[in-house]
Amino acid sequence: MSKNIGVIGAGAWGTAMAQALARTGHIVEVWAMEQEVVDSINNEHENKKFLSGFKLSENLTASTDIKKVASNKEFLILASPSLYLAKTAQQLVDVPSIADGSTCIGVLAKGFIPSNDGPKLILDTLEEVLPPSYKKSLVYIAGPSHAEEVAMGKLTGLIAASENPKNSIRFREVMKGPGLMVYSSLDVIGVQICAAAKNVIAVVYGCLDAVAEDSELFGDNTESFLLAAGLNEIQTLGFAMGATHPETFTSISGVGDLDVTCRSKYGRNRRFGRDIIKENILAKYSSLDDLISRIGEIGYLPEGAVACKYIHEISVQKNIKLPICNGLYRILNREIEPLDFLKELLS
Repeated sequence: MSKNIGVIGAGAWGTAMAQALARTGHIVEVWAMEQEVVDSINNEHENKKFLSGFKLSENLTASTDIKKVASNKEFLILASPSLYLAKTAQQLVDVPSIADGSTCIGVLAKGFIPSNDGPKLILDTLEEVLPPSYKKSLVYIAGPSHAEEVAMGKLTGLIAASENPKNSIRFREVMKGPGLMVYSSLDVIGVQICAAAKNVIAVVYGCLDAVAEDSELFGDNTESFLLAAGLNEIQTLGFAMGATHPETFTSISGVGDLDVTCRSKYGRNRRFGRDIIKENILAKYSSLDDLISRIGEIGYLPEGAVACKYIHEISVQKNIKLPICNGLYRILNREIEPLDFLKELLS
C-alpha cells in the first residue's frame, strides 16, 4: 500500500533512498536547501547537483520548505549530514505530526555529534532535540549502500535498528521493494558505531590502496589485513560504547558496510584516502580542525575525516586502543606522514 513519505536532505544518499521508495510506489517528497536542486528534481526528474545521471520517479518531488516536506507524513527520513543534523531537526519540532509523535522517523546520517559532554551518537542527540515521544523510538538505517547503486535499483541489504521493535518492523516493511532487502535489529548503538567508524577505516584503506599501486611491500593481502584489523577496532569501539549484539559486527551493518566502503569505486572516504596520497590534498590544511572547518572546499564529503576526530576523543576518554582510527587522526592533524604511519602500523 502506498505511503506518504518525506526525506529531509537531498544529497546523494537521501535522493537515492527517496528514489528507491518512489520506485516501490510510495509518494515521496524530499527537502533540499538549494533551489537549483528542487528545480532539477521537479522539472527534469534528476538531481544534477548531487546524483547526476539517474532518472528519478515521477512519484518523487522536491521543495525548499522543510516544514511542508515534514508535515502529515506517515514516515520521515532524516538524511542531512551529521555536521548539520541537530540544527536541521530543530526546525521540525513544531510540525504538528511530529509534535504529536504520529510520524515514524528514520535516520540515515552517519557519525557523531559534539556536545559539552563529549561526542554523542546520532540518535542520542536527536532524542534531545525531538519531542519526548521519540525517545527510544527512532529508527537507524544503515548497511552497505552506495547511493549510485541504490538509485540504479541494484540489490542492496539494509538494517533498520530501533529500541522500538514495532517501528523497526514498520520501516522494514515500508522500505522493502525492488532492489532493497531490509532486516531488523535492536542493537542501535552497534549499528551506529559500524556506520560511523567504517568511514574512518576506509580513508586509511584508500591511502594504502594508493600506496600499494607502486609498492613492493604492500598489496592485496595487506589490504585484507587492514580491513580485518579495522573491523576489530570497530567492534572494540562498539562494545566500549554499549553495543549489545556481537553479530552486529559480522552482519551487513558491520563487515558488509566496511567492505563496500573500503573497496567500492563509489566510496568517498576511500577516494579521500587516495587523494591524500595522489593529490597531497592535506597540504593546504594546518590541522584536522582546519580541515573540518573548510571541508566544503574538498568538493565531496569524506565523513571519516570528521568521525575520526570524535573517535579519537572517545578512545582517550575510555582508554581504548584504536591504532588505525587514531593513526588517521594523527595524519589529518599533520602529526605524521601517511606512508610513515602505514609502515609503522603494518610493521
